[in-house]
Amino acid sequence: MTATCATPQRPSPASHATMHTRGQRALYTRLYRSVARAQHSFFLVCSLARVIRRNATPMRFLAVITAVVVVVLVVVNLASHHAHATATTANFFKMPAPWGWRCEDGRCVKHAAAGGSDLVPLNQCKLTCGGAGVLWPLPASASVGRRVSLFLPQNAALRPTCPAQVCPLLQEAFVLFRDALQRYHPDYTSGEAPWAGPWDAATEAHALVVAVTVEGAQAHLTLDMDESYSLSVNTSADGAVTTATIVAPTFFGARHALETLAQLVDYHETRDALMVVQTAAVTDGPAFAYRGLLVDTSRNFVTVAALRRTVDAMAASKLNTLHWHITDSHSFPLALRSLPNMAYYGAYSARQVYTPAQVRDLVQYARVRGVRLLPELDAPAHVGNGWQWAEKEGLGRLAVCVNQEPWQELCVEPPCGQLNLANPAIYDIIGQIYEEMLDIFAPVDIFHYGGDEVNLNCWNSTQEINSWMTANGHGVDEEAYYRQWAVFQEKALQLLQKAAKGRKVEGVLWTSELTKPGRLNLSHNSSQYIIQIWSTQDDPVIGEMLAMGHRLIFSNHDAWYLDCGMGAWVGDGNNWCSPYKGWQTVYDNSPHAIATSLTGSPNTELILGGEAALWTEQADTNTVDAKVWPRAAALAERLWSNPSTSWQEAETRFIHHRQRLVQRGVQAERIQPQWCHQNEELCYL
Repeated sequence: MTATCATPQRPSPASHATMHTRGQRALYTRLYRSVARAQHSFFLVCSLARVIRRNATPMRFLAVITAVVVVVLVVVNLASHHAHATATTANFFKMPAPWGWRCEDGRCVKHAAAGGSDLVPLNQCKLTCGGAGVLWPLPASASVGRRVSLFLPQNAALRPTCPAQVCPLLQEAFVLFRDALQRYHPDYTSGEAPWAGPWDAATEAHALVVAVTVEGAQAHLTLDMDESYSLSVNTSADGAVTTATIVAPTFFGARHALETLAQLVDYHETRDALMVVQTAAVTDGPAFAYRGLLVDTSRNFVTVAALRRTVDAMAASKLNTLHWHITDSHSFPLALRSLPNMAYYGAYSARQVYTPAQVRDLVQYARVRGVRLLPELDAPAHVGNGWQWAEKEGLGRLAVCVNQEPWQELCVEPPCGQLNLANPAIYDIIGQIYEEMLDIFAPVDIFHYGGDEVNLNCWNSTQEINSWMTANGHGVDEEAYYRQWAVFQEKALQLLQKAAKGRKVEGVLWTSELTKPGRLNLSHNSSQYIIQIWSTQDDPVIGEMLAMGHRLIFSNHDAWYLDCGMGAWVGDGNNWCSPYKGWQTVYDNSPHAIATSLTGSPNTELILGGEAALWTEQADTNTVDAKVWPRAAALAERLWSNPSTSWQEAETRFIHHRQRLVQRGVQAERIQPQWCHQNEELCYL
């Protein structure tokens, strides 16, 4: 579409002889031409024409036009000055950097550029300094060479050898690998990076060949999955080709190897190209099988896009389980085809739901990135909104104490709600939910029952339940309710097994009153349940359960609850689990050390791993990245590497990994000023 503007009619000498002198007409001509020559003059010329038509008084006309021209000339002058300044700035920053870095005693030290020919850009120094460069998490064994080769991202190619079941996954993982390379460019945006050069012939021709051999056909994570790999990087004698050779028993090990290889590449700041280490040897595998992160989407809704970013960061850090606490008493945002009323009554709004298609898509999105989705239906407590529909349908009350006041007497936080033990219809509904959850999250190898924070007063103060307990001879004392809680859990186990249709699905329970010493024998067969610790690291229940042979997942809140340290959201002061858990606390929390302190043994065969948790009373889509990252990456190294050293030895690599997460699109929290990243080990007490 082309804009037009009628050419202003020049005043007729005959009709305007009395209005304009020759001098005025000359002034008009010069001003008009000045405006016409001005940058962005189209609009002003049109406006000028309209002024000419409307003004019959020469002095008024001259005043208006003079003011317009002055403004235009000022703008043109400023624009010219800005363009000159921009060009000068651009040329200045294309000059060689005044600083360079040298690897000295395992750290990158900043020097003036005149300090030696062996100085390199910061990214190159970090890539090659120390035994493992800036790899995160720290591999079991790593050796990284000091020299790099320059190449362009389009020259990275995959050479796969793999079973038919996993080759498509490997191809997708390699696409992600190439995207990670693109993201190293500082001006990456919307899937592209403006590689401009100029480059020498060697850089343009250099090839990165990634030869991957996957030995096994397993395409889904399990607790006994072998996630190990070996990676070697070598460059040909003529410097033309760098070959990365990956061998892994499973796709998941190969995917981890691709992540490690991506971390052996970075952007060369002065050459506008990528650089890859010329030599490296890595032998690696995780210390723990279960490396998790919990995200609660009931207290506040978290969009699928935010969950995808979470999975991206998990993949970059080699975490492998996203524990999705999808429902609670606050809301039920999961749309179920068999029970549409659950989300209809339970979602915060029609837009704040997760459809079956979205869940299935996220399951696949995570699998390619080496992450399983672990669904949780918390019960018999932590249910409420979403369960109110049944009474109108003739099924009675499925949940009691829902939104009831005063909440302090009936639950740990508002809103309250627990399943109605006196209504057998709860088991039909739970069975349907289990069946559909196992379908949309398929394949499910671990399922979480929830099972904590039951408030006995809620049950006992509900007349329907109290009368049912009495009529059936159960009694109404504390132990009577714990026994019925155990009966509920046994039925839940049977319903899950039925929904699994013969597939093995491990069940997880939170520590609770039911798991305290003396009550473990109620229903918790050690082969049927994995127990997740959310108390403190000195809780004697840990030793009790290990002694009974229970497998454990650690999430002790004194180190691994990421929502702690905020202002209170009910009342004043700070929230219940304060203080804030810094990355250093997260990093140094060792499940094996905790077990040893309580039992004298690390119990390596019973401790499956650990999980950090983000409960979202004070988090949502807009804050989840910074609440979780990069602290969850500290958890990742603890669970992958299980280092014998403390956070101080990991700090330099951790700070750099935070930068890497930001490059991957994750809005991770800043840990230190950028000066500390450029001046290693100088930010200390």
